[in-house]
Amino acid sequence: METKERCGWCKNDALYEKYHDEEWGVPVYEDQKLFEFLILETFQAGLSWITILRKRENFKKAFDNFDYKAVAAYQEDKIQELLLDSGIIRNKLKVRAAVTNAQAFMKVQQEFGSFSDYIWKFTGGKPIVSQRETLRDIPATTPLSDEISKDLKKRGFKFVGSTVVYAHMQATGMVDDHISSCWKRS
Repeated sequence: METKERCGWCKNDALYEKYHDEEWGVPVYEDQKLFEFLILETFQAGLSWITILRKRENFKKAFDNFDYKAVAAYQEDKIQELLLDSGIIRNKLKVRAAVTNAQAFMKVQQEFGSFSDYIWKFTGGKPIVSQRETLRDIPATTPLSDEISKDLKKRGFKFVGSTVVYAHMQATGMVDDHISSCWKRS
């Protein structure tokens, strides 16, 4: 049986391995998918990513397939419904931030044509391919994630600290942090 060498953070969990092999570090340019990862990453703040991955389908259902237009229009009754949904992370500040972020997301679209055009301008439109030998070499933040975080906050986004932003950059392929021994290495 052939075994693939993977980044150590995803080993021994089929869901984690599938995410690593099929999504993590793959460039995402579609606004809908970028919004999905924005929602998931902001809910992940302070929690493990596997917790969010295991609830991903619940989030998808709860947040109208990650339709940012629908989420931006949520009223108090929908917010209260979400706070009772045991399938997601029921953090009041994060639920409210999802609505705020959807509204800010659409403002960015109006200004830049798409959220993708906005976010990818920070990397010149292409992934940053890092040279990581081990998991210890992968930072939690970078000067670029600091810059993006600051800009997102200025635009009204919530729960977008530099660590969340860097995780978003990794998830959406803005940065390729697969370690050198990983089969997914660029």
